[in-house]
Amino acid sequence: MAKSSTQTFYGTKGNTRNQTHKTRRQLIQEFVKEWTGKGEIKEDANRQPFIDDLLRRVCGIEQPTQYIEYEKDVQVKADGKPTTRRIDGYIPSTKVMWEMKGSHVKDLNKQILQSGGDMLTPYEQAKRYANFLPQNEYPRWIVVSNFLEIDIHDMNKPLSEPKVIMLKDLATNYKALDFLVDTSAQQIIDEKKLSIDAGVLVSKIYHELSNAYSLHADLKDESIQKSLNMLIVRLVFLLYADDTGILGDENIFQKFIERQEPSNIRQILMQLFKVLNTPEDKRDPFLADDYKQFKYVNGGMFADENVIIPQFTDELKDLVVNEAGKGFNWANISPTIFGAVFESTLNPDTRR
Repeated sequence: MAKSSTQTFYGTKGNTRNQTHKTRRQLIQEFVKEWTGKGEIKEDANRQPFIDDLLRRVCGIEQPTQYIEYEKDVQVKADGKPTTRRIDGYIPSTKVMWEMKGSHVKDLNKQILQSGGDMLTPYEQAKRYANFLPQNEYPRWIVVSNFLEIDIHDMNKPLSEPKVIMLKDLATNYKALDFLVDTSAQQIIDEKKLSIDAGVLVSKIYHELSNAYSLHADLKDESIQKSLNMLIVRLVFLLYADDTGILGDENIFQKFIERQEPSNIRQILMQLFKVLNTPEDKRDPFLADDYKQFKYVNGGMFADENVIIPQFTDELKDLVVNEAGKGFNWANISPTIFGAVFESTLNPDTRR
Protein backbone atom coordinates (compact mmCIF):
# COMPACT_ATOMS: atom_id res chain seq x y z
CA MET A 1 0.00 0.00 0.00
CA ALA A 2 1.26 3.44 -0.90
CA LYS A 3 2.10 5.67 2.05
CA SER A 4 1.96 9.41 2.27
CA SER A 5 5.31 10.98 3.12
CA THR A 6 6.80 14.41 3.42
CA GLN A 7 8.15 15.53 0.07
CA THR A 8 10.42 18.37 -0.90
CA PHE A 9 9.66 20.23 -4.12
CA TYR A 10 13.02 20.37 -5.92
CA GLY A 11 14.56 20.61 -2.48
CA THR A 12 17.86 19.57 -0.99
CA LYS A 13 17.22 15.94 -0.11
CA GLY A 14 17.79 12.69 -1.96
CA ASN A 15 17.76 12.50 -5.74
CA THR A 16 16.71 16.12 -6.20
CA ARG A 17 19.83 17.52 -4.57
CA ASN A 18 21.68 17.96 -7.86
CA GLN A 19 18.59 19.50 -9.49
CA THR A 20 18.26 22.57 -7.26
CA HIS A 21 19.74 24.87 -9.88
CA LYS A 22 17.06 23.88 -12.39
CA THR A 23 13.61 25.40 -12.64
CA ARG A 24 10.55 23.22 -12.74
CA ARG A 25 10.09 24.11 -16.39
CA GLN A 26 13.61 22.88 -17.21
CA LEU A 27 12.98 19.58 -15.44
CA ILE A 28 9.73 19.14 -17.35
CA GLN A 29 11.48 19.86 -20.65
CA GLU A 30 13.98 17.13 -19.79
CA PHE A 31 11.11 14.76 -19.00
CA VAL A 32 9.43 15.50 -22.34
CA LYS A 33 12.69 15.04 -24.24
CA GLU A 34 13.38 11.71 -22.56
CA TRP A 35 9.94 10.26 -23.30
CA THR A 36 9.59 11.66 -26.82
CA GLY A 37 10.84 9.81 -29.87
CA LYS A 38 11.37 6.46 -28.18
CA GLY A 39 9.43 4.65 -30.85
CA GLU A 40 6.86 2.18 -29.57
CA ILE A 41 6.57 2.34 -25.81
CA LYS A 42 5.08 -0.77 -24.24
CA GLU A 43 2.56 -0.45 -21.45
CA ASP A 44 3.75 -3.28 -19.20
CA ALA A 45 7.45 -2.37 -19.18
CA ASN A 46 7.16 1.41 -19.12
CA ARG A 47 4.03 2.51 -17.29
CA GLN A 48 5.61 2.58 -13.83
CA PRO A 49 8.86 4.30 -14.94
CA PHE A 50 6.78 6.88 -16.87
CA ILE A 51 4.45 7.69 -13.98
CA ASP A 52 7.33 7.68 -11.46
CA ASP A 53 9.33 10.08 -13.64
CA LEU A 54 6.31 12.34 -14.15
CA LEU A 55 5.57 12.49 -10.43
CA ARG A 56 9.22 13.22 -9.66
CA ARG A 57 10.18 15.76 -12.32
CA VAL A 58 6.84 17.31 -13.20
CA CYS A 59 5.13 17.26 -9.78
CA GLY A 60 8.14 17.32 -7.46
CA ILE A 61 7.31 14.11 -5.58
CA GLU A 62 10.68 12.92 -4.32
CA GLN A 63 9.71 9.30 -3.59
CA PRO A 64 6.93 8.35 -6.03
CA THR A 65 6.94 4.67 -5.06
CA GLN A 66 5.80 5.69 -1.57
CA TYR A 67 3.16 8.01 -3.02
CA ILE A 68 1.38 5.84 -5.60
CA GLU A 69 0.15 2.25 -5.45
CA TYR A 70 0.71 0.17 -8.59
CA GLU A 71 -1.23 -2.94 -9.65
CA LYS A 72 -3.96 -2.28 -7.10
CA ASP A 73 -6.32 -5.26 -6.90
CA VAL A 74 -10.01 -4.70 -7.53
CA GLN A 75 -12.73 -7.37 -7.51
CA VAL A 76 -15.06 -7.03 -10.50
CA LYS A 77 -17.80 -9.21 -11.97
CA ALA A 78 -17.10 -10.96 -15.26
CA ASP A 79 -19.64 -13.37 -16.72
CA GLY A 80 -21.52 -13.04 -13.44
CA LYS A 81 -18.56 -14.24 -11.39
CA PRO A 82 -16.12 -12.29 -9.17
CA THR A 83 -12.69 -11.92 -10.75
CA THR A 84 -9.58 -9.92 -9.87
CA ARG A 85 -8.39 -7.08 -12.08
CA ARG A 86 -5.52 -4.69 -11.44
CA ILE A 87 -5.55 -0.89 -11.59
CA ASP A 88 -2.37 0.42 -13.22
CA GLY A 89 -1.88 3.17 -10.65
CA TYR A 90 -3.80 4.68 -7.74
CA ILE A 91 -2.84 7.67 -5.57
CA PRO A 92 -4.67 7.34 -2.22
CA SER A 93 -4.09 10.87 -0.94
CA THR A 94 -5.63 12.57 -3.99
CA LYS A 95 -7.83 9.66 -5.14
CA VAL A 96 -6.38 9.57 -8.64
CA MET A 97 -6.66 6.47 -10.82
CA TRP A 98 -4.22 5.89 -13.72
CA GLU A 99 -4.92 3.74 -16.76
CA MET A 100 -1.94 3.39 -19.11
CA LYS A 101 -1.89 2.07 -22.65
CA GLY A 102 1.05 1.50 -24.97
CA SER A 103 2.01 4.15 -27.52
CA HIS A 104 0.58 1.93 -30.27
CA VAL A 105 -2.88 2.93 -29.00
CA LYS A 106 -3.08 6.17 -30.97
CA ASP A 107 -6.70 7.04 -30.18
CA LEU A 108 -7.67 6.92 -26.51
CA ASN A 109 -11.32 7.40 -27.46
CA LYS A 110 -11.38 4.18 -29.47
CA GLN A 111 -12.82 1.01 -27.93
CA ILE A 112 -10.39 -1.86 -27.36
CA LEU A 113 -11.17 -5.55 -26.93
CA GLN A 114 -10.93 -6.47 -23.25
CA SER A 115 -9.86 -9.84 -21.81
CA GLY A 116 -13.49 -10.61 -20.97
CA GLY A 117 -14.61 -9.94 -24.53
CA ASP A 118 -16.11 -6.46 -23.97
CA MET A 119 -15.24 -3.49 -26.18
CA LEU A 120 -14.32 -0.50 -24.00
CA THR A 121 -12.30 2.69 -24.28
CA PRO A 122 -9.42 2.98 -21.77
CA TYR A 123 -11.53 5.46 -19.79
CA GLU A 124 -14.55 3.13 -19.79
CA GLN A 125 -12.26 0.34 -18.60
CA ALA A 126 -10.97 2.48 -15.72
CA LYS A 127 -14.49 3.67 -14.88
CA ARG A 128 -15.67 0.06 -14.64
CA TYR A 129 -12.86 -0.70 -12.18
CA ALA A 130 -13.72 2.46 -10.22
CA ASN A 131 -17.34 1.33 -9.84
CA PHE A 132 -16.17 -1.74 -7.90
CA LEU A 133 -13.95 0.15 -5.46
CA PRO A 134 -15.12 0.92 -1.91
CA GLN A 135 -16.89 4.29 -1.67
CA ASN A 136 -14.01 5.87 0.26
CA GLU A 137 -11.59 4.91 -2.53
CA TYR A 138 -13.71 6.05 -5.46
CA PRO A 139 -11.47 8.21 -7.68
CA ARG A 140 -11.88 11.97 -7.84
CA TRP A 141 -9.88 11.89 -11.09
CA ILE A 142 -9.23 9.28 -13.76
CA VAL A 143 -6.10 9.79 -15.85
CA VAL A 144 -5.67 7.91 -19.12
CA SER A 145 -2.42 8.03 -21.09
CA ASN A 146 -0.66 6.37 -24.01
CA PHE A 147 2.70 8.09 -23.31
CA LEU A 148 1.92 10.57 -26.12
CA GLU A 149 -0.98 12.34 -24.44
CA ILE A 150 -2.53 12.57 -21.00
CA ASP A 151 -6.34 12.71 -20.72
CA ILE A 152 -7.69 14.01 -17.41
CA HIS A 153 -11.26 13.06 -16.49
CA ASP A 154 -12.77 15.08 -13.64
CA MET A 155 -15.28 12.79 -11.94
CA ASN A 156 -17.05 15.83 -10.47
CA LYS A 157 -17.91 16.74 -14.08
CA PRO A 158 -18.92 13.37 -15.55
CA LEU A 159 -20.52 14.87 -18.68
CA SER A 160 -17.58 17.11 -19.54
CA GLU A 161 -14.89 16.30 -22.07
CA PRO A 162 -11.50 15.38 -20.58
CA LYS A 163 -8.66 17.85 -20.39
CA VAL A 164 -6.13 16.63 -22.98
CA ILE A 165 -2.43 17.44 -22.62
CA MET A 166 -0.07 16.35 -25.36
CA LEU A 167 3.35 15.29 -24.08
CA LYS A 168 5.07 17.73 -26.43
CA ASP A 169 3.08 20.61 -24.85
CA LEU A 170 3.60 19.61 -21.22
CA ALA A 171 6.17 22.34 -20.48
CA THR A 172 3.48 24.99 -20.98
CA ASN A 173 0.53 23.04 -19.56
CA TYR A 174 1.93 21.29 -16.50
CA LYS A 175 -0.22 23.28 -14.07
CA ALA A 176 -3.12 21.08 -15.18
CA LEU A 177 -1.42 18.20 -13.31
CA ASP A 178 -1.26 19.95 -9.94
CA PHE A 179 -4.30 17.94 -8.79
CA LEU A 180 -2.00 14.88 -8.56
CA VAL A 181 -0.30 16.34 -5.51
CA ASP A 182 -1.75 16.46 -2.00
CA THR A 183 -0.57 19.89 -0.91
CA SER A 184 -2.35 19.73 2.44
CA ALA A 185 -0.64 16.53 3.56
CA GLN A 186 2.84 17.13 2.20
CA GLN A 187 5.40 19.86 2.28
CA ILE A 188 6.07 19.88 -1.45
CA ILE A 189 6.87 23.50 -2.15
CA ASP A 190 10.18 25.12 -1.50
CA GLU A 191 8.73 28.63 -1.33
CA LYS A 192 12.02 30.43 -1.60
CA LYS A 193 13.01 28.53 -4.76
CA LEU A 194 9.58 29.00 -6.32
CA SER A 195 9.55 32.71 -5.51
CA ILE A 196 12.99 33.14 -7.07
CA ASP A 197 11.71 31.37 -10.19
CA ALA A 198 8.87 33.89 -10.21
CA GLY A 199 11.43 36.68 -9.93
CA VAL A 200 13.26 35.28 -12.96
CA LEU A 201 10.01 35.43 -14.92
CA VAL A 202 9.42 39.03 -13.82
CA SER A 203 12.94 39.86 -14.97
CA LYS A 204 12.23 38.30 -18.37
CA ILE A 205 9.00 40.29 -18.70
CA TYR A 206 10.90 43.43 -17.67
CA HIS A 207 13.51 42.77 -20.37
CA GLU A 208 10.94 42.16 -23.13
CA LEU A 209 8.87 45.19 -22.11
CA SER A 210 12.02 47.32 -22.06
CA ASN A 211 12.75 46.24 -25.61
CA ALA A 212 9.19 47.05 -26.65
CA TYR A 213 9.32 50.52 -25.06
CA SER A 214 12.76 51.29 -26.50
CA LEU A 215 11.44 51.01 -30.06
CA HIS A 216 9.53 54.27 -29.64
CA ALA A 217 10.55 55.85 -26.34
CA ASP A 218 13.49 56.82 -24.13
CA LEU A 219 13.73 54.41 -21.19
CA LYS A 220 15.36 57.16 -19.12
CA ASP A 221 12.14 59.15 -19.30
CA GLU A 222 10.56 59.04 -15.81
CA SER A 223 7.05 58.54 -17.18
CA ILE A 224 8.23 55.57 -19.26
CA GLN A 225 10.06 54.01 -16.31
CA LYS A 226 7.00 54.50 -14.09
CA SER A 227 4.77 52.97 -16.77
CA LEU A 228 7.12 50.02 -17.18
CA ASN A 229 7.07 49.24 -13.46
CA MET A 230 3.31 49.71 -13.14
CA LEU A 231 2.60 47.58 -16.19
CA ILE A 232 4.66 44.72 -14.74
CA VAL A 233 2.78 44.99 -11.43
CA ARG A 234 -0.52 44.80 -13.27
CA LEU A 235 0.51 41.89 -15.47
CA VAL A 236 1.83 39.87 -12.53
CA PHE A 237 -1.35 40.60 -10.58
CA LEU A 238 -3.44 39.31 -13.50
CA LEU A 239 -1.27 36.19 -13.82
CA TYR A 240 -1.72 35.55 -10.09
CA ALA A 241 -5.45 36.20 -10.40
CA ASP A 242 -5.61 33.66 -13.24
CA ASP A 243 -4.21 30.92 -11.02
CA THR A 244 -6.42 31.76 -8.04
CA GLY A 245 -9.63 32.60 -9.89
CA ILE A 246 -10.17 35.84 -8.00
CA LEU A 247 -11.23 37.75 -11.13
CA GLY A 248 -13.61 35.13 -12.47
CA ASP A 249 -12.96 31.88 -14.28
CA GLU A 250 -9.50 30.34 -14.02
CA ASN A 251 -7.02 31.55 -16.66
CA ILE A 252 -9.40 34.15 -18.15
CA PHE A 253 -6.59 36.68 -18.63
CA GLN A 254 -4.30 34.13 -20.26
CA LYS A 255 -7.07 33.00 -22.65
CA PHE A 256 -8.05 36.62 -23.29
CA ILE A 257 -4.52 37.56 -24.38
CA GLU A 258 -3.98 34.29 -26.25
CA ARG A 259 -6.88 35.11 -28.60
CA GLN A 260 -5.35 38.44 -29.61
CA GLU A 261 -2.86 39.30 -32.31
CA PRO A 262 0.24 40.94 -30.78
CA SER A 263 -0.51 44.16 -32.68
CA ASN A 264 -3.89 44.41 -30.89
CA ILE A 265 -2.78 43.69 -27.33
CA ARG A 266 -1.76 47.27 -26.51
CA GLN A 267 -5.24 48.57 -27.32
CA ILE A 268 -7.15 45.78 -25.58
CA LEU A 269 -5.03 46.15 -22.42
CA MET A 270 -5.87 49.85 -22.25
CA GLN A 271 -9.56 48.95 -22.43
CA LEU A 272 -9.22 46.05 -19.98
CA PHE A 273 -7.50 48.22 -17.37
CA LYS A 274 -10.41 50.69 -17.54
CA VAL A 275 -12.90 47.85 -17.13
CA LEU A 276 -11.04 46.41 -14.14
CA ASN A 277 -11.20 49.83 -12.47
CA THR A 278 -14.97 50.14 -13.01
CA PRO A 279 -17.56 48.48 -10.72
CA GLU A 280 -19.81 46.04 -12.59
CA ASP A 281 -22.96 48.12 -12.03
CA LYS A 282 -21.32 51.21 -13.58
CA ARG A 283 -19.95 49.60 -16.72
CA ASP A 284 -21.16 50.21 -20.27
CA PRO A 285 -24.27 47.99 -20.68
CA PHE A 286 -23.08 47.15 -24.20
CA LEU A 287 -19.62 46.10 -23.06
CA ALA A 288 -18.34 43.06 -24.97
CA ASP A 289 -18.51 39.74 -23.11
CA ASP A 290 -14.72 39.39 -23.35
CA TYR A 291 -14.42 42.36 -20.98
CA LYS A 292 -17.60 41.80 -18.99
CA GLN A 293 -16.28 38.48 -17.62
CA PHE A 294 -13.63 40.26 -15.51
CA LYS A 295 -14.54 41.27 -11.98
CA TYR A 296 -13.97 44.75 -10.58
CA VAL A 297 -10.63 45.33 -8.81
CA ASN A 298 -10.85 47.91 -6.05
CA GLY A 299 -7.88 49.53 -4.35
CA GLY A 300 -6.76 51.71 -7.25
CA MET A 301 -4.31 49.32 -8.93
CA PHE A 302 -5.84 50.10 -12.33
CA ALA A 303 -6.89 53.69 -11.60
CA ASP A 304 -3.99 55.46 -13.34
CA GLU A 305 -4.99 55.83 -16.99
CA ASN A 306 -1.72 57.56 -17.83
CA VAL A 307 0.24 54.30 -17.84
CA ILE A 308 1.88 54.05 -21.24
CA ILE A 309 1.62 50.61 -22.85
CA PRO A 310 4.02 49.66 -25.66
CA GLN A 311 3.22 47.63 -28.76
CA PHE A 312 3.48 43.91 -27.96
CA THR A 313 5.77 41.67 -29.98
CA ASP A 314 5.36 37.95 -30.71
CA GLU A 315 8.07 37.26 -28.12
CA LEU A 316 6.33 39.32 -25.43
CA LYS A 317 2.96 37.69 -26.06
CA ASP A 318 4.54 34.21 -25.96
CA LEU A 319 6.30 35.04 -22.69
CA VAL A 320 3.11 36.27 -21.00
CA VAL A 321 0.79 33.56 -22.35
CA ASN A 322 2.99 30.47 -22.34
CA GLU A 323 5.98 30.81 -20.03
CA ALA A 324 4.49 33.11 -17.38
CA GLY A 325 0.88 31.98 -17.92
CA LYS A 326 0.57 28.30 -18.78
CA GLY A 327 4.05 27.47 -17.60
CA PHE A 328 3.98 28.77 -14.03
CA ASN A 329 1.63 28.55 -11.04
CA TRP A 330 1.67 31.96 -9.36
CA ALA A 331 -0.78 30.84 -6.66
CA ASN A 332 1.91 28.84 -4.86
CA ILE A 333 4.53 31.53 -4.34
CA SER A 334 5.24 33.03 -0.95
CA PRO A 335 4.00 36.66 -0.95
CA THR A 336 6.63 37.67 1.61
CA ILE A 337 9.62 36.19 -0.21
CA PHE A 338 8.34 37.12 -3.65
CA GLY A 339 7.70 40.70 -2.53
CA ALA A 340 11.41 41.15 -1.84
CA VAL A 341 12.38 39.42 -5.09
CA PHE A 342 9.88 41.51 -7.03
CA GLU A 343 11.14 44.76 -5.53
CA SER A 344 14.70 43.81 -6.38
CA THR A 345 13.71 43.01 -9.95
CA LEU A 346 12.29 46.50 -10.44
CA ASN A 347 15.34 48.15 -8.87
CA PRO A 348 17.99 48.80 -11.56
CA ASP A 349 20.81 48.49 -9.00
CA THR A 350 19.81 45.01 -7.80
CA ARG A 351 18.08 43.50 -10.84
CA ARG A 352 20.96 41.15 -11.69
